Amino acid sequence: MWLVLCRSDPGGREEHKEAPGRRILGGAVALVEQWPVGIQERERKMYRPLRRAGLEVIPDAVPDGTMPFVFGYGREDIVGGFSHRYETPRLVERLNEDWYDLAVSSGLLDHRREFLVLLPHGTHTHQAVLQKRSQPHGRRTAPEVWARVRLLDRWDIMGRGAASAFLGIRAGHPGFGMMALDSSVYISCSTGEVGVDVVAVAHPARSENILQYLEWYANWDYPRADKELQTRVAVWLAGRAPGALSSSDR
Repeated sequence: MWLVLCRSDPGGREEHKEAPGRRILGGAVALVEQWPVGIQERERKMYRPLRRAGLEVIPDAVPDGTMPFVFGYGREDIVGGFSHRYETPRLVERLNEDWYDLAVSSGLLDHRREFLVLLPHGTHTHQAVLQKRSQPHGRRTAPEVWARVRLLDRWDIMGRGAASAFLGIRAGHPGFGMMALDSSVYISCSTGEVGVDVVAVAHPARSENILQYLEWYANWDYPRADKELQTRVAVWLAGRAPGALSSSDR
């Protein structure tokens, strides 16, 4: 069943609250997508399920200089969000409505309704993604990468999108990271023990909290750390203008 949501006026949102023991599914690890894969295979396994959820993937169109990793933000970085417990009536519909309100009010969508979303690097099926997410904690999996998408007229992010496993585990259990094309806002959705939490982070590339976390991660001496990602984070940080961590950028 399709959910057609065309509202343009943002409505009220619930205050974001941390869910105990929540499991982060979106936004923990991200790279800019740039590796060639089988176009037809990726279309069949990944792009087609996302299109059924109302997201049209625009290949090879991620803006240059997009930050490769978003994590470590503080409460002062959060500019909006909402939470819903699993027993909420009409859960998927409520999640979709509030996500759209937040996407519009925060500026996630540009004038063509395009934005960035994290997708698994490479070509994966629904089952393969679920198996990777169920692996024991600490075992490295393929990192997620940015992909440019357009929101179609008929969409169902929290239902069909989450059920595709690329934006969650199953309908009503979403998990994803999204960012505006100009990096002005980052939206993270996580599935926890009791419900779903969504937050919007303003200007992640300017957040002192996030930048300090990236500096730490780039130099993290840990055997299981993703060395390639650490290198890419270091390169991105080095390419920023001097004084990027100054308080004037907050």
